[in-house]
Amino acid sequence: MTRWIRPLELALGFGLAVFAMGAHALDVVDERGVTVSLPQPPQRIVSLLPSLTESICALGACGRLVGVDRYSNSPEQVKALPQVGGGIDPNVEAIVALKPDAVLLAKSSRVTQRLEALGVKVLVLEPKSHADVQRVLDKLDQVLGTHEAPRVWRVIDASVSAAAQSLPPSAKGIRVYFEVNSAPYAAGESSFIGETLARLGVKNIVPLALGPFPKLNPEYVVRANPELIMVSVRSAQGLEQRPGWAGIRAVREGRICRFSAEQSDVLVRPGPRMDEAARLMAQCLADKGKR
Repeated sequence: MTRWIRPLELALGFGLAVFAMGAHALDVVDERGVTVSLPQPPQRIVSLLPSLTESICALGACGRLVGVDRYSNSPEQVKALPQVGGGIDPNVEAIVALKPDAVLLAKSSRVTQRLEALGVKVLVLEPKSHADVQRVLDKLDQVLGTHEAPRVWRVIDASVSAAAQSLPPSAKGIRVYFEVNSAPYAAGESSFIGETLARLGVKNIVPLALGPFPKLNPEYVVRANPELIMVSVRSAQGLEQRPGWAGIRAVREGRICRFSAEQSDVLVRPGPRMDEAARLMAQCLADKGKR
């Protein structure tokens, strides 16, 4: 009887192993509405969007990254990873050479179909609002099997609230212009930056109707006459010399917060560092926003 039991045990063990492997398989619906089937949580990941790179690391899976886009520079350890070009039009050959289990990218990327044609699993995820950040964290949690998203989101949300509570009453309601770059493109009320400003209790001069990141006629800003300007040092050069801008209250009274390149990276990425972004904005408001 022993001779028959052992093969039966082996067969049963094999069956359980196959069942266990299948239990880790998952189907994920990305932002295209496409269902992506993964045999198991990916262990070799290429991220082509800084906010996704930072989110993966915030969930404790930084060690699974094998490549990133050229703009992914946080946390520090990702700087040592191979860079595969820009997020919109990266080097497909370089990506494939890294043998990723999954590539994470934005809707605007031009290589999705090429990668899929080469048999690479692609997930399109792109947070654009506070709700999107929470949703993408949850989706990544599902993909990675990390079970950390609720904790990470609680920290972000609580920290933004704490930043708002830290502001003096004199800073509340101040009219703010947040410039994303010198075209000029602005952060409107419907953007994740605009949502943070609203939670801080200030008034964005760019309304919902203009969209999240509209390109503005510089005269619009002159007419809106903001009391405070937030801008990166990358695009702040010559701001005061723009036609008519010398008369803007924020310029006239020196109420301009010029954020460093590193700070700007924090501010313009919808991801786990939104709490740090809120603190930067709150500090600007505390320093320059007093009426």
